[in-house]
Amino acid sequence: MLVNGSQTVRSSSPATLDEAGVGRKDKGYRRYASNVERTLSIFDTALQEWADYIAFLGRLLKALQSKPSGTTDVPHKTLVAKRLAQCLDPTLPSGVHQKALETYAYVFSTLDRDGLSRDLPLYLPGLAPTLSFASLSVKPTLLSLFETFISPLDPVMLRSAFKAITLALLPGLEEETSEEFERTLKLLNKFRSAIGQGVERNLSHSNVSGDQYYWQSLFLASITSPSRRQGALAYMVRELPPLGTPASSHSGSNHVEDAETKGFGRKLPPQVEAVTKPEPGLLIRCFAAGLQDEQLLIQRGFLDLLVTHLPLHSAVLRQNVVFGDLELLVAAAAAVVVRREMSLNRRLWTWFLGPEASSRPDDSTLSSPDYSPTITPARNSSLQLSQIEYFERYGLAPLVNSVLKMVVDDSLKPPEKARPFRICLSLMDRWEIGGLVVPQIFLPAMESVWRYQRLAPSKEALEEVLRSANVFFDAIESGLVWAELAKIVIGALKTQSPELEGVDSLSPKDCLDLVLFVITSFNVREEEMLAVHIPMVILAVIISLRLHFEAPLNNSKESKSPAIDIAFDIAIHLFDLIPPKILKRGEEQGPKIRDNRRQKDSGPQILQEIRDFYHKLQRGSENAIPPLDNTNIRDLLLHNATHFVANGLGTPIQVAYLEKEVAFLDKLLRKAQVFNLEGDEEADNGALVLVMSSLLTASDAGAAKNGIEMLPFPSIAVLVSTLEMMSNATPLDAWNSNHRVRQILPNLLTGLWTYISPSRPRHSVEAVRCLWRIHSVSPDVRLVEGSMATLMLQDESGHRSQNVKIAGARRFATVWAHSGSTAKTPADRRLTSGRALHQSGKEIKEPIVLAQPLLLLLDSLFDPKTELFMFTVSWLQSLSSLQMIVDFLIYRLDASPYLAKERPSIAQTNEQQEVDETGASLEVDDCLYYLQTILNLTKYSTVNFSASLAGKLNATILNRDKHNADAGTSGPVKVLVDDEESVMTVQSYVTDVCMRILEDHHQEQSCGVRRRISVLRQTSASLLKQLLHGPSSTTLVAMNLEGPLIEILSSSVEQSDHMLQLPLMDIILIILRIRMTKNEVLSTTHRRPTSRDTIRSASQLSVSTEKSEKENLSVEPSIQTPALLDCLTFGISSPNNHPILEQWIRFLDNCLPFYSGNAFQILMPLVDTFSRSIELVFQDLQAVFAGTSGGSCSAGEPITILNALLNGLEQVLARGHDQLLQDEGHSVAIKSPEQVQGFFGNMVSGVFASEAQKSRPTTANNRLTVLLCFKDAVRVSFNMWSWGDGGLGSSPRDPAISASLSYMSIRLRNRARRMLEHLFAAEALECLETLVEFWYKAESEGGMAQSSSVFNLLHALEASRPRNTIPALFNAMYSRTNPNVLDPIRKSTLTSELSDINLAIFLVAYTRLMEDDALDEIWTDCMTFLRDVLGNPLPHRQTLPILLDFTAILGEKIDNTNFGEQRKMRRDIGDLFVRLLAATFTIKPLAFSQDPPSSTNEEKGLHHPSNIPEPPRSNDPEDVVAIIASILPNISKILVDTDRIIAATMTISTQVLTPTIRWKTFPRNVTGSLLDIMKTMSRIPEASKSWRKDVAEAFNDPKFFHTNSLELVWNGWMPILRQWTLLDKDRMPELLSRLSSPTSAGIMFGVGASSARLEADRKTQLNLRRMATLILSAENDMFVVNLSGLQERLVDLMTATAASSPSSITRSEIYMVLRALILRISSVHLASFWPIVNAELYDALSSLYPTETRDTYNTSCVLQAAKLLDTLLTIAPDDFQLREWLFVTDTIDAVYRPSDWRPVALVDGLAETLDSRAGAPHSGTNPLAGAQQGMRKPLLTSTVVGNIPMESMVDRVLRPFLRQLSINAFESTYSMEAPDRQACCDDLLHDLFNESTLV
Repeated sequence: MLVNGSQTVRSSSPATLDEAGVGRKDKGYRRYASNVERTLSIFDTALQEWADYIAFLGRLLKALQSKPSGTTDVPHKTLVAKRLAQCLDPTLPSGVHQKALETYAYVFSTLDRDGLSRDLPLYLPGLAPTLSFASLSVKPTLLSLFETFISPLDPVMLRSAFKAITLALLPGLEEETSEEFERTLKLLNKFRSAIGQGVERNLSHSNVSGDQYYWQSLFLASITSPSRRQGALAYMVRELPPLGTPASSHSGSNHVEDAETKGFGRKLPPQVEAVTKPEPGLLIRCFAAGLQDEQLLIQRGFLDLLVTHLPLHSAVLRQNVVFGDLELLVAAAAAVVVRREMSLNRRLWTWFLGPEASSRPDDSTLSSPDYSPTITPARNSSLQLSQIEYFERYGLAPLVNSVLKMVVDDSLKPPEKARPFRICLSLMDRWEIGGLVVPQIFLPAMESVWRYQRLAPSKEALEEVLRSANVFFDAIESGLVWAELAKIVIGALKTQSPELEGVDSLSPKDCLDLVLFVITSFNVREEEMLAVHIPMVILAVIISLRLHFEAPLNNSKESKSPAIDIAFDIAIHLFDLIPPKILKRGEEQGPKIRDNRRQKDSGPQILQEIRDFYHKLQRGSENAIPPLDNTNIRDLLLHNATHFVANGLGTPIQVAYLEKEVAFLDKLLRKAQVFNLEGDEEADNGALVLVMSSLLTASDAGAAKNGIEMLPFPSIAVLVSTLEMMSNATPLDAWNSNHRVRQILPNLLTGLWTYISPSRPRHSVEAVRCLWRIHSVSPDVRLVEGSMATLMLQDESGHRSQNVKIAGARRFATVWAHSGSTAKTPADRRLTSGRALHQSGKEIKEPIVLAQPLLLLLDSLFDPKTELFMFTVSWLQSLSSLQMIVDFLIYRLDASPYLAKERPSIAQTNEQQEVDETGASLEVDDCLYYLQTILNLTKYSTVNFSASLAGKLNATILNRDKHNADAGTSGPVKVLVDDEESVMTVQSYVTDVCMRILEDHHQEQSCGVRRRISVLRQTSASLLKQLLHGPSSTTLVAMNLEGPLIEILSSSVEQSDHMLQLPLMDIILIILRIRMTKNEVLSTTHRRPTSRDTIRSASQLSVSTEKSEKENLSVEPSIQTPALLDCLTFGISSPNNHPILEQWIRFLDNCLPFYSGNAFQILMPLVDTFSRSIELVFQDLQAVFAGTSGGSCSAGEPITILNALLNGLEQVLARGHDQLLQDEGHSVAIKSPEQVQGFFGNMVSGVFASEAQKSRPTTANNRLTVLLCFKDAVRVSFNMWSWGDGGLGSSPRDPAISASLSYMSIRLRNRARRMLEHLFAAEALECLETLVEFWYKAESEGGMAQSSSVFNLLHALEASRPRNTIPALFNAMYSRTNPNVLDPIRKSTLTSELSDINLAIFLVAYTRLMEDDALDEIWTDCMTFLRDVLGNPLPHRQTLPILLDFTAILGEKIDNTNFGEQRKMRRDIGDLFVRLLAATFTIKPLAFSQDPPSSTNEEKGLHHPSNIPEPPRSNDPEDVVAIIASILPNISKILVDTDRIIAATMTISTQVLTPTIRWKTFPRNVTGSLLDIMKTMSRIPEASKSWRKDVAEAFNDPKFFHTNSLELVWNGWMPILRQWTLLDKDRMPELLSRLSSPTSAGIMFGVGASSARLEADRKTQLNLRRMATLILSAENDMFVVNLSGLQERLVDLMTATAASSPSSITRSEIYMVLRALILRISSVHLASFWPIVNAELYDALSSLYPTETRDTYNTSCVLQAAKLLDTLLTIAPDDFQLREWLFVTDTIDAVYRPSDWRPVALVDGLAETLDSRAGAPHSGTNPLAGAQQGMRKPLLTSTVVGNIPMESMVDRVLRPFLRQLSINAFESTYSMEAPDRQACCDDLLHDLFNESTLV
C-alpha cells in the first residue's frame, strides 16, 4: 500500500511536459504548429451552428495532416484534445460526432504507441462518454478506435485508466440483441487480456493478477455508476464464474460439518480467486448495490446471479467474506421484499432455501410445512439437507443479524424505523424462513418500538411506525408472542438473578415496562390468546410475585421494587381482557381433581411446566399441550392471590403493593364468581380476617404505647378496599354472622378517625369516604354511629371521658361537612345485597345516622365556658344544613312523653302520685333537654336558625297518628295539630309549645317535679325571648371602664383565654356604644346606601346581628381610644385567637364607627394586619398540602380562618371607601343604567363625567391611602386565587390527596373571587393596574403559570369583563401619556410601577386571549381610542408599534365574527390600520444608530436548513419590525381592499425595507424579523412590485456577502431568492450581461491601472458570487435554459491572466459557480461543461508543481479548485467518473499498490512531489483526521481551512488533503455511503459569504 520512495518523482506538471515539443526550433514543425494554432482559434469565434463544427473539424484535420514527415507529435495537444471533446457534446448531431471521431483516428495514428500511452489522459476523457449517447452509425467507429488504438497501449497506462475504459464500454452491453453487444464483450475481454499480460510481465512487482484487477475494477464501476449497472450485470451474466464450488469435495463423509471443516483453509479454484481477491468485499458490495437499485430488472438480474453463481453455501461466502459483508449482502437481498414483487420474492426464496427449492412444479407444495425437498449443497457430494436445514445452516445468522441492525438503528425517521417490520412481514410469507427469523427478531423489534415511542419526533411519526409494527405483530403466531413475553416476565421477577433473554441490556423494570407496552399497544384479544396464553401468563406473573415476596430480603429484591408495580399492572391489565366464561371452562373435571392438582403443584414447579410448554411450542412440537386448564388456573390464581394479600398485610415491604394486590383479588373474585370461600376447608377468607384483626390490634396497642399514628392512610384505604372485596365475595348471611368482621370494623374506624382532622386536611375527604364505605358493609347499621360517639369521647391517649373532646368535635364537623356529597357518591352496596340502612326499612337521613355524635356535640352548648362550646357555636353558624338538625330536634321533642301523655286526674290517690313522680321527673328532664338544645341553637346560630325557623314544618317528623290528632289529646301540654298543619312553620310550632308550657303552672305536682318544670319554663321563656327578638337592653351609667377592659382583653389574648375574651368584647362594645349614642347628631333617614350594605347583602359571613342599630349611624364623632386599635390588631393577628376569630371580626366591625373621624389613620394598620395574617395562614395551608408542615396542629380550620380574615378585610376596606366618597363632597359620577354606586358600582367604563370640584390635597392623600390598601387586598386575594388555578405556590397534585386539595382550593378560589369582584366594583382601574403589575413581573421572571393566572382571573370576574377592562386600560394609558384629556375621576393615581408600554403590551396580550364574541362590547371604545390616538399621536409615540399590533388583532377577530355591519367595520379598521402604520413611521422613523456586533466564527457555523433553529427574534416590545413581521401573514384579513394592501405594503417597503438596505451597517442590521417580512411579502400578490425592488437592491448591494449569520442566509435569504427567481426569469441573464471579457489594452500603463483592475476584479467576483448564490437557492435544474450563456461567459473569464482586467484572481469565484452547478444541475445537462472542468482542474492543480509559476493560479484559486475536485468526488456524477482516474487513483491500486507503482493520477503524483520537496510528510496535526461517518462528506471544508493564512495553506491543508484524497475516495466507495449534498452546500455557502476572500 506504500509507494516506493526510491522511484523518480515528477517535478513538473504533465501539461508542461506535453507542450515541450511546441518550442522545437524545426522550421517545418513551427509552421505546422502555427497552422494548428490558427485553426484552433476559430473555435472561440466562428462556431454558431452544427455545420460550423463540421467545418472546424475539417480544417483541423487538414491542419493536422500538414505535419512534416516523421513527426509523431501533435502541437497544442491539450487544446486539441479539449476541442475534440467539446465536439462530442451530446447535443450535437451524429455527423459532428462522426467527424470528431475521424479526427481522433488521425491523431491516434499520428502518435506512436508510447506517445498515445503518454497522451491517453488527454484524449480518453473526451471519448469515454460517447458510447452512452452515440447513434448507431457512430458506435462502430468508436469501438474501432478502442480496438485499434487504445487496447494495444501500455498495460501500465491501461491499468490506471481501466475503470474509465470499463465505464465507457459498458453502455454497449445494455442490449443483448444489439449489433454491438458481442463486439463490446470481446473488446472488454481484450482489455482484460491486455492487463493480464502486463501483470504477468511484472509479476514480481505485483500482488494482484490481471483477472483479479479486471474484476475488481468492474465491481467498482458497477458500485459507483448506477447508469451503467445494466451493462455490468450483462457482462457478469456472461463471464462471471460460478462461485458456488466448494473448497474441497468429500464424497465419503457422512456429516456436513466434517465436510465444511475439512474444506476450510483449502485454496479456491483460480477462476474463483480471480473474482474474490484481493478484496472480496467489492464483490459483495457490487451485488448489494445491484440489489438496491431502483430498476426492477436490475434487481431481478442480480438475484438470478445470486442463485446461479453465488449461493449461500458457496465457499466464497463461508470462507473468504467476513461476516459483516455477508450481513450486508443478505440485508440487501432481503430488502427486495419491500417491493412486494413476486418475481423477486421467488428468486429470493430460492437463494435462501437452496438452488433446488424452486424446481418443484407446484408452487403451493413448496409453501407447505409438510413438504421439505432435499438439496445438494456441493457437487459430487452425497450430503443432503432439507430446505429448513439449509437456511438454518447458511442464511439464518446473517439474515437475523442484518435485520437486527436495522431494528436497533438510531434513526428517528419513520420510514427507516418501519422498514424492518415490513421486511419481516414479507419474510413470513415463507414459513421456512419466517418461522426461524421471527422468534429472534420479535423481542428486539418490540424493544425498538418501545424506545421509539419515547424519542419519536411527532405523534404522526409514532403512529406510522406503530401501524407497521401492528401488522407485523398480528402476523406472528400467538404462541411465539406469549412464549417470549412469559420468558421476560418470569426472568425479570426471578428472585435469585434475573434471566433476561433477548433483552440483556434492559433492567427488570424496563423489561416489564416493555411487556406492558406490548400488551397495551398491540392486539392481544385473539381467541387463542384469551383462552390459552393470557390466563397462563397471568398465573406466571402471580406465582412469580408470590415467590418474590416470600424470598429472603436482599439487595436485588429491593432493587426490583419499581418492577413490582409494573408486574401488577401487567396482571391487572391482562385479567381485564379475559371474558368471565374463560375461567369457567374445564369445570366438568370435578372438584377432586382440581384440589389434588392445587395441593400437588408448587410455585416453581408450575413455572417450570409453563416454561416447558412454551419451549415445546416454539420448537413446533406436536406434544405442546397446556399444562393447566382454565379452571385449575383460576383456582391457582385464587390460592396465590389470597395468600400474598394475607401475607402482605403483615409484611412491611409488601404494604406498598397491597392496594394493587387487593384490586387484583377483587377483580378475580368478581370475574370468577367464587362466593363460597368460607365453607371451604382451605378458604383464605378466614385467614385474611385474622391477619387483618391481629394487625390492627397490634397497631392500636402500638399507637397507645408510642403515641404515634397507627398506619399510613394508604394502608387503611387498602384495608377498607379489602373489606369491601370480601363483603362482595361473601354471602349475606355468612357476612352478618362473621364475628371477626365486628372486631375489625371498630379498629378500622379508629384508624380512620386519626386522618379526619380539619387542621391537617390532607386526607379528610378520602377518610370520610372510607368511613361511609365501612358503613355500607357493616353488618350492624348502628356500628358507625356508636363507634364515632365513642371516639368523640376519647382523648389523644385513648382514655374515655364523659365530655366530647375538642379534637373529636372538629373531626365530627369534618365528617358532617364531607358527608353531604361523599356518602352519596358511591352506590350503597349494602342496599343492593339486601341489607337495609335502618332496621325500620325506611330511608334514614344522614343526621339520624349520626344522631348520637350530633347530640353529644350539641351538649357542649350547655357549658359556655368551654372551648368546645365556642367551636360548636362557630360550626353551627357556618352550617348550611341546619334545617336537618332542627327537624331532628323537633322530631325528638314531639316524641317526648311529657308532651304526649294525658294529664292525671285530680281524683288519683297519693300512692299513685308517688309512683308517677319519678317517671314525671324523667319526662320533664327529657323535654327540658331538647328544649334547652333548641334554645342554645337559637342563641348561638341566629342567622341560620332564623331561616330554619321560618321554614315550613315537615308533618312527617311528628310522632302522632292522624287518629289521635283528630280525637284531641289532653295532657300536661296539649299541642294542637289540625288541618292547617301543612302550612305551619317550625317557628310557630316551637312558639306554640313554649307558650303552652309557660301557661301550665303544674301546681299539683310534687316539689321536685315543680323545680324541674320551673327550669323548663325559664328555658321556654328564654327561647321565646330569642324567637320574638325581645329587647334586653340595659341602660348603664357612663363609667370609665373601657380602658381597663381593653387591657384585660389584650392580656387574655396573650394567655389564649377564649372564654374570657367573649364577654369582655361584649362589655366593651356595650359601653362604647352607650357613650357613642349620647353624641349622635344626625339622622340616617336620607342617607344613601353605602358599600358596607352591599357587602352584607352579598356575604353571609359579614352580616352582624346589630345591623339595625348601626344603620342609625351615618356620621359619628370619633372616640379617641388608641389602646383599642392596638388591642384589635393584636387580637386579630394572634394565631391563638383563630378559634374565635369570627367573634373578633364582628367585634372590629362594631368598633369601626367609633373611628369615623380618623378612619384613614387606622386603615393602613388594620389592612396590614389582615394581609399579614392571611399570608401566614395561607402559607401554613400550603405547607400542609405540600407535606412540609412541621406537624403542629393549628387551632381551627384554615378555610374558616381565611374566610373570617377576608371578611374583616372586606369590611375595613368598605368603611374606608365609603368614608372617602363622603369626604370627596358626595360627588356622584354619571354611570350607565345597569351600574350602581358605592363599593360595587364604581366601574371604569369610559363614560364618567368630570367632577365639579377638584380634590383637595387632604382628600388626595386619603384616596392614595385607600388605594394602597386596595392594592394589598388585591395581592392577597390573587395569591389565593392563583393557588387554586395552578399558579403561584400551587402544590403538586398527589393522587392520595387530590380530592382534599380540590375541595380546599375550590373554596379558596370562590372566596377570593368574591373578594376581587367587590374590589373591582369599587376601584376597577387601580385593581386592574395591580394585576397588570403582577403579570408584568411574572413575564419578566419567566413565571408563565402566574401570568396565565392573571388572564384566567380577568376572564372569571364579572366586574372585569372586556367591556370594563378595555376602557380601563385605555384610561390607564392616557393617565401616563396625556392625562389632561381625562376627567379627574377617570385618572389613575399611578400607584403601580407601570409604563404606558407595559400597559400596551398587556392590552395586546389580553385582546389576543379575549373571546371573539366579546368584540361587540368593546368595538365602539376601541374605535374611539384609536381615532383619538391618530388625532394626537405624539404623546403615544412609544406605544404606536404595539397599538399597531392591537389594531391587527381587532381586524383578525372581525374575520371570526358576524356582528354589526361587517363591511363598514372592516373598512374602518383597515383605514385605521393604514393610518396608524403611517403615523408609526412618521412619529418614530426606523433608525439604526448603532452597528450590531460582528459575528464570530462560531456564529457563522453551518447547519442543515431543517435543523437550523429559527433566527433569533427581538423580544423588544417596541421592535416595529418584529411586530410587522407577525402582522403581515394575516394582512389580507385586516385589509380586505386591494388598494389598502398596496398602500400598507408600500409603506412597509418604504419605511422598513428600504432604509434597512440603504443603511451603512447593511447587511449586519438585517434580522430574522426583517427577512420574515420579505418572505411574507413575496406571497402577497399586491406587494410584488415593491418587494422585488427591495430584494434586487439588497442582492445587488456590494455588502450583501458580508452577512454576519449564515443561519439568516439559509432560513431567510435563500427562500427569498428562490421566490425572486421564480417570479423574475431575467435575473440570471442580467447577471451574465454584467460580466465583461478580460482585456489587456488600456490598463497596462497609466496612474489608475492597478485600481481599475482591482475594481473590475471586485465587480466580477461579486457578480459570480451572486450567480452561484442564485443557483444554490433555486430548485434543481431551474437554470438549465441559461447554461449555454453561462458556459460562454465562464470560458471567456477563464482566459484571464494576472495582468488582464478582470484578472485571473476571479477564478476562485468561477470554481464556486461550477460547484453550485454540480450541486443543483443534473449531470446529464452538464455534458458540455466536463471538458472545461477537466482542463481547468488539471491546470489549476498542476500549478502546485514547484516548476510552475503561480501568476495565473494563486493559492486561493488552487484552494477553490481543490474544493471543486472534493465536491466532484463526493457527489460522484456519472460523467465525472469517466475522468476521475485523471485526478485520483480510482481502482484497487489506491489500497493494494504494486511495489513498482508509479502514480498516473495527478493528485497522487502531486502529493508525492510536495512530500519529497518538503523532505517528509507534514508532522503537524492532520486537519482532515476524524471525518464524520454515516454519509460521504467533503474533506476540505471551511472548518478544516479555518483561519489558516494563505502562506501556509499548501503545507498545512492542501498537502495532507492531496495525500489522503485517493484512499478516502476508495473508502467512501467501499463503505457505500450516500453523498451528503447538504454538507457540500453548507461549505459552498460559507465560501460565498466569506468577505475576506474578496479583493
